[in-house]
Amino acid sequence: MTENPRRDGDQQPDPQHPYGHGYAYPAPPAQPPVTTASGVTVWPGAHGGGSGAGGHHGGHASFDGSAPAPEPHAGAHAAPRARRPVALLAACVLVAALAGGGAAALVGELTSGSQDSNQSAPALNASSKSSGVAAVAQAVSPSIVEIKAATDSGQSTGSGVIITGDGEVVTNNHVVSGADTVQVGLSDGTSKTAKVVGTDPAKDLALIKIQDAKGLKAAALGDSGKLRVGDDVVAIGSPEGLTGTVTSGIVSALNRDVTVAKEPGQSQQQRRGGGPQWPFEFGGNQYNGDTGSSKTTYKAIQTDASLNPGNSGGALIDMSGRIIGINSAMYASGSGSGSGSGDSAGSVGLGFAIPVNTVKADLGKLRSGGSGD
Repeated sequence: MTENPRRDGDQQPDPQHPYGHGYAYPAPPAQPPVTTASGVTVWPGAHGGGSGAGGHHGGHASFDGSAPAPEPHAGAHAAPRARRPVALLAACVLVAALAGGGAAALVGELTSGSQDSNQSAPALNASSKSSGVAAVAQAVSPSIVEIKAATDSGQSTGSGVIITGDGEVVTNNHVVSGADTVQVGLSDGTSKTAKVVGTDPAKDLALIKIQDAKGLKAAALGDSGKLRVGDDVVAIGSPEGLTGTVTSGIVSALNRDVTVAKEPGQSQQQRRGGGPQWPFEFGGNQYNGDTGSSKTTYKAIQTDASLNPGNSGGALIDMSGRIIGINSAMYASGSGSGSGSGDSAGSVGLGFAIPVNTVKADLGKLRSGGSGD
């Protein structure tokens, strides 16, 4: 016997069987389709799933064998079922809208560019069209200053790094040591007066404060503990008074023991245009003059980025645009060990920087006045 693929509600009547669920019953009279207010077409005679007399499904015959009238709630059950995909779609659209709004808000927050003037600026601007050294220079140059410190013996020229928007600048102690007045040249060409807040000769660090400053772009301080030999770096400073000079190279070595003088001495060689050239010792040899008897030794980052007199106190920067060192000493060819004429002096790719982690650990002391020894 071939099975009829009709639905349960479409079976032909069996007049010999008076009742019972699962069997065929007399079919109800044909009813025209009804269109509901929501636009859904319903056939009243269809199997609606409601309960009829005797607990059987609506649309079945009663006990007396007569055909029941179509139940009014059959269409009401069918309409919500037909609308369910529409409701589900609406819910999905709502969730998508909320997620999209949240994503837009997050992107807006990350790209708004608003920041407190006393906070470190983002290292690199993601929207910048520059890359590599050019991107680093564009991002960090506004945070590097030229420093001119007048002393009894003359004028010392160096560089510094803005670390707060209200004018705190980190530099080398030997740049401002003994200074009567300090002038700071900003990247926009303006000049401001600064005062020395604190010094730490043992680490060759100093903190100065630009007077009446606000809204300056502070550099982002990195983590020198994550540096590896061979990492690309950029140096920015004012060598020989050439403000905003950018050079690049790599980290040549780490943890070099570099010895420098604690205070300026008469043994410093005078350089044309660049002020005094700071002497230092490495590996038992003296470079750029005699460091004298008052000296200090620190662990330094060695780099082959070109450094010259005037770079002292400037920034050594990683390729993310974060400060990883304060440039402090460099070997100049022609000076050799001891004192040379300096006529052929210039960078030969032997420069040293104080790790920024040393700077960060010393900031509290510098802000409180530092130490005098």
